[in-house]
Amino acid sequence: MMRRTFAMLAGAILLLVAAFLGWMIFQPGAYGFAGGTTVDLKDYPGPAVTGVPVELAAADPRSKAEYLMRMADCEACHTAKGGKPFAGGRPFVLPFGTIYTPNITPDPETGIGKWSDAQFLNAVHKGIAPDGSRYYPAFPYPSYTMLTDADALAIKAYLFSLPPVRQANRDNSFRFPFNQRWLMGIWSAFFNSDTRFRPIRERDARWNRGAYLVEAAGHCAECHTPRNLLQALDQRNKFTGGRAEGWNAYNITPDKVSGIGGWSDAELAAYLANGHARGRGVASGPMREAVELSLSRLTPSDIGAIIAYLRTVPAIQSHRLPQPAGPAPATPRIAAIDNPVGKRMFEGNCAGCHAWTGAGALIEEARLTGVRAVNDPSAANVAQMILNGTGKAGSGHPYMPSFAAAYSNAEVAAVANYVTARFGATASSITPREVGRLRQQN
Repeated sequence: MMRRTFAMLAGAILLLVAAFLGWMIFQPGAYGFAGGTTVDLKDYPGPAVTGVPVELAAADPRSKAEYLMRMADCEACHTAKGGKPFAGGRPFVLPFGTIYTPNITPDPETGIGKWSDAQFLNAVHKGIAPDGSRYYPAFPYPSYTMLTDADALAIKAYLFSLPPVRQANRDNSFRFPFNQRWLMGIWSAFFNSDTRFRPIRERDARWNRGAYLVEAAGHCAECHTPRNLLQALDQRNKFTGGRAEGWNAYNITPDKVSGIGGWSDAELAAYLANGHARGRGVASGPMREAVELSLSRLTPSDIGAIIAYLRTVPAIQSHRLPQPAGPAPATPRIAAIDNPVGKRMFEGNCAGCHAWTGAGALIEEARLTGVRAVNDPSAANVAQMILNGTGKAGSGHPYMPSFAAAYSNAEVAAVANYVTARFGATASSITPREVGRLRQQN
């Protein structure tokens, strides 16, 4: 009797485990929410939705190739801070260790100068290196797999037109068993579709162009969609927010509280093209890089296509953010804030640009009230902005200097908690230890 009971219990547990794994593995497609009939590109009845936009139809081949590279945002990840563009070496600190991006300049020894077209397509579409080893999905090949062969090879042509940089690649520091690259073959069998983009027949060309930009080239889900326990994108919670290099990547579904449902098209266009939307905040961290190196280089028609596509994604409310606080109060609420260190630091170092009321002293970009990061009770992005600053002086985009060298972890935590308590909807309680972990990722 005991043996039978044990067998039944073991069977039930195995069934539950199998159901749990099946739930994570068998997910909707990237744009499966839209319904309709997917077709091969040659069978789509509308205008072309891949390649460059119509505005660049008469451009020279290198300009077209550069545009496609900007669509795919290659430079940001493959450039170390202070390093040469595309030469790799940028660290990504993950729970399993640190991964360093490789050199993708055409240097024949340390870069991709000896790669054939077939080898490049294998890497982009399948995550397989020329020597047969597997790439980790920090390289977003599950998204890039939807790039057409023509677009991927145009990107290769652009990379091969760059000056070669001789810089050896750094070894990753993953611990066992995560350092076993062959396991990525099993992962890819479940989570990389290895199929090129297929437009939806019933959707217009603008929507399909937006889907191609968002899901394939721009790989927005890689940051803005949470991952499940198998480190695959959780498509059932598509675009509800994720993490990128210690920064919170916020909800970009049309939810009106935690997403972009309350943003106008003009606000979204300004944020994507310029990194700032009045009253909405400034793009910082990885998003700032995406704006500066990719999104700001896109044509207005492509920015519009991205917005049109995002408007149709199912709205899902995430609970990471509360309802944003209102506009800057005439009389700041400070009586209930017991944070003398944060108050002193804000008075001495922050109020000059951000104003005592948080409304921004000189430029609207310095406004604190109403912006997402200040209304995020984790205060992660506020702390990151203090540590890293945002933008570059003279770049034409919003700029704030880094205070990492000037402030201790305790001071960063104090002023971050003071800012959220003063200007946000919910006071944060980020600790010096948490700030220290963020500092290590930079």
